[in-house]
Amino acid sequence: MSAQKRDYYEVLGVARDANEATIKTSYRKLALQYHPDRNPGDAAAEESFKEAAEAYSVLSDQQKRASYDRFGHQGVSGAAGNGGFDASGFPDLSDVLNEMFGFGDPFGGAGRGQQRRNRAARGEDVRYDLELSFEDSMRGMSADIQVPRMEECGRCKGKGAEPDDGVVTCPTCKGRGEVIYQQAFLQVRRTCGQCNGRGQIIRRPCKECKGEGYNRRERKLKVNIPAGVDTGTQLRLSGEGQPGVNGGPPGDLYVVTRVEDHPVFERDEYDLHCRVPINIAQAALGTTVDLLTFDGLENVKIPEGTQHGAKIKLKNLGVPKLNSSSRGDLYVHIAIQVPQKLSRDQRKLFEQLRDILPTENEPEDKGLLDKVKDYFM
Repeated sequence: MSAQKRDYYEVLGVARDANEATIKTSYRKLALQYHPDRNPGDAAAEESFKEAAEAYSVLSDQQKRASYDRFGHQGVSGAAGNGGFDASGFPDLSDVLNEMFGFGDPFGGAGRGQQRRNRAARGEDVRYDLELSFEDSMRGMSADIQVPRMEECGRCKGKGAEPDDGVVTCPTCKGRGEVIYQQAFLQVRRTCGQCNGRGQIIRRPCKECKGEGYNRRERKLKVNIPAGVDTGTQLRLSGEGQPGVNGGPPGDLYVVTRVEDHPVFERDEYDLHCRVPINIAQAALGTTVDLLTFDGLENVKIPEGTQHGAKIKLKNLGVPKLNSSSRGDLYVHIAIQVPQKLSRDQRKLFEQLRDILPTENEPEDKGLLDKVKDYFM
């Protein structure tokens, strides 16, 4: 019989000096390829799977492998030959998949399906969108919000069944969460279809939550909004998300702000920008304008000879920086307005200015596009 057996290294497609990891990897691939679950009714595939399993049972054991290397099939005939090979301890198809792709321990004990489903899991995070006025984002505020979320049922403590006798052990799997089938020489484990791997069945659903284990509630929370938030700023409230599963911790609540536009000021990161119009005489002679900022009334001095598009910086009058005591700046952009209609006296004055002012009509060095860019900077 042993003379008819193929060499175990040939069966697994590995060299004779292959290490344990290489042997294991090769066996996994063959087991996945020829597993009876994937080849129902295919006798050739079943034989190939048996052959690979037998080879692996020898080569994965150091003592058996040493004996095989020295004496060949005769050296392991008691363990693997002449009907002595027992493949019942090898994994089913789901176990092979789990180990190959990292979904868990494929050689764990019984009740693994139930253990996976009863494992504690963190609750989901919740998002809440909060609209703010521009003024509130500048000064900060405290907001009361109503957050809809699921809360553990107080009557059944999240089990979904009546407290006293609402849950019974699954009669199909006897509480294991999985059932075992004998398939040829294999033991195939499958998740119990009656209890879905939980090991228990709800006989009497909870009267309060209707068997869900959770109730929808509106939770009132107070959120402190710091000064300087912008559209898209996320504020995390730890533990205020959806409840955990099987005793796991709750998720978090993320309050995401959306700040309304302001009619006068425009924000650029932590700086503010505004546009102040003045007339030609004010630009030529200089002037002072009153500007109502978020810190009160500011007297903005505009020097004589100010050009259209000039920019005046007011330090530390911008947006407060988050988690900092510093602030951005406020930039005042000057827009010189030219009157579209003139009275008779105004026209005479402008004609006099035209005659006495120097004429400089040569093209400037800087292009028009650069001037426009500077105006909006």
